[in-house]
Amino acid sequence: MSEGPQQHRDPVDAIIDQWAAVRPDLDTRAMEVFGRIYRLSRTMGDRMEEAYRPYGISRGEFDVLSTLRRSGEPYTLSPRELSATLMLTTGGMTGRLDKLEKAGLLRRSPDPHDRRGLKVTLTEKGLDVIDRAVTAGLTVQTAALSPFDDEQAGQLAGLLRELLSGTEEAGR
Repeated sequence: MSEGPQQHRDPVDAIIDQWAAVRPDLDTRAMEVFGRIYRLSRTMGDRMEEAYRPYGISRGEFDVLSTLRRSGEPYTLSPRELSATLMLTTGGMTGRLDKLEKAGLLRRSPDPHDRRGLKVTLTEKGLDVIDRAVTAGLTVQTAALSPFDDEQAGQLAGLLRELLSGTEEAGR
């Protein structure tokens, strides 16, 4: 996908033009890429919040429920496993679990193999909510990809995978 006359200009183009006017020596290609990734992430994050709102959950709560759902039956993990998967502190996880438990979407129970540990399990209501919310979220995401055909969407996913891998490795 090369830039051509048929593509519309976006706010990142205006920022790049401003930098070119005051600092023509700068190579702003990275700013073009990451500026758009940032704006895309923010926009899609807002859309996902809207998609999950009818189910009474936020994006963060969706993440907890979907992690339990993806774990397979019996949809049970320890708070530590959830925290590690979601890269959350135990304090942040506790707040989410409290809210989801109060809503009847999950339950905490003693770990039968560790008397100091807990297990977190999806309830039937939680299973229903996450199954409907994931479908709603995928509908929003699929619509956002509608400008691309399957091959282009696959290429974009592959390029982003490489970029993410490279940036995560560089950060270590």
